[in-house]
Formats: sequence, C-alpha cells, structure tokens
Amino acid sequence: MTSFLVLFLCAAPSYGNQVAIVIDDIGYHERDLELLDLPGQLSYAILPHTPFSQRFAYQASHKRRELLLHIPMQALEDKALGPGGLTLDMRKWQLQTTLGHALATLPQVKGVNNHMGSALTQYVEPMKWTMELLKKRGLYFLDSRTTELSQAQHVANLYGVANVARHVFLDNQTHPDALRKQFEQLKTLARQQGYAIGIAHPYPQTRAFLATALSELASEGIELVPLSQLVEHKYIQLAAVKHTSQTSE
Repeated sequence: MTSFLVLFLCAAPSYGNQVAIVIDDIGYHERDLELLDLPGQLSYAILPHTPFSQRFAYQASHKRRELLLHIPMQALEDKALGPGGLTLDMRKWQLQTTLGHALATLPQVKGVNNHMGSALTQYVEPMKWTMELLKKRGLYFLDSRTTELSQAQHVANLYGVANVARHVFLDNQTHPDALRKQFEQLKTLARQQGYAIGIAHPYPQTRAFLATALSELASEGIELVPLSQLVEHKYIQLAAVKHTSQTSE
C-alpha cells in the first residue's frame, strides 16, 4: 500500500502558478451567455430556477466549461434571496429538500458555492445539513467567504466534503483601475502559494476587462484551470503531507 501511494504521488501531475476564476450570479440575463465566449477554462456558478439557468448550463456543457450551483443563503443584511434560497428558519428536511431540488435542475454541476450567506454560513447546524447532502452527491464546496466567521469549511471537513475558499473578489468595484488591482492580487497569490481562486460577476465591465486580461496569464506563466483541478490539487497535497509524516515517524 505504501509503495502504491508513493507511485501515485510521484505520478501525480505537478502544480504551480495556477488560478481558477468563478463567475457567480449566472442565470438572470440572456447576456450571461456571452460570458461563454471568454477565453480559457473559466468556471461558472449558476443561480437555481432563474430564466436562463438551463440554457446557460446546456451551452456551457457543450463547451466543456465547469459549472457550480450558486445556492442562495441568508445574509446578515436580510437581502432578498430569490428562488431556492436557504434560510435560518428552515428545518433539516426543508433545507435539504430545497437544496436537492436546486441540484436536480442542474445535474451538470461539479460543486456548490454560496450566494451571499453571511448569516447562514456562520451556523454549524445548517452547514451540517448542507454538507451531508453534498457528501452523498459527491460534490465539492467553494466557500465564497462572505463572512470571516464562516463555518462552512470546518463542517465540510467533518463530513469529508472536498472544499476550498475564495481568495479574491475581482469586481467589488468595477472601475478599470480597481479591476486591475484585484487581478494583480490574484496573480501575486498564485505565484506566492502556487494557486489562487478568484470570484467575479457578470457585469459588462468585468466581461470587457477579462476579455483582454485573461491572455496575460499564459504569457506570465500562470495557468487558468477549472476549479475542480485546484480542489484535487489540495487533496493530493494533503495526502503527500500525511504520507510524509507517517514515514518519518
């Protein structure tokens, strides 16, 4: 078994200077479809039960783009969630039924991330119910990190759900200078730690910026990859660390 693990780790692909960019909030507007024309392996997080969610998922699948379910979760500001939202007043069966229905409409997704959620992700119990379902479906979880108090990754680890977290919001401000600053931060993180995860939104300004900025990545030795590749990378690294600690004992 030990020799097999060593061979597996040696044969595993090497990683470094990689970024994943997830475009959230997909589904309300027909213009979202234009985001599929952007170059490279972007990932897209689709809001459930929205007017263009099915059409986008169909076209994205044909272009082999990675998809996530962008599940609405209750925010501290008590903003309107839209259809399929998960709230703190839900019981376990209500939350899992709502989440299950949303997943059933988008069978193409490989993972789930939270839309808003600064309230819900702070509570362990609803995160347990969420991760229990994701574990059964074999889906990963991306914590959008809308609050520093999020319990999502902690609970995902308890339930054995593969998970990662967002590093940079690219377009909290859509002025070109602000977009450039955040994009440079994403690249810097990728160089420093080997990978970085950015979240963007389907704003016209963001689309125009990415249409030109994405070409910089390859020329600077940074690879744009689907988010699941970084998720797999994380757990290959963890397996390597565990193996090293065991053999050194």
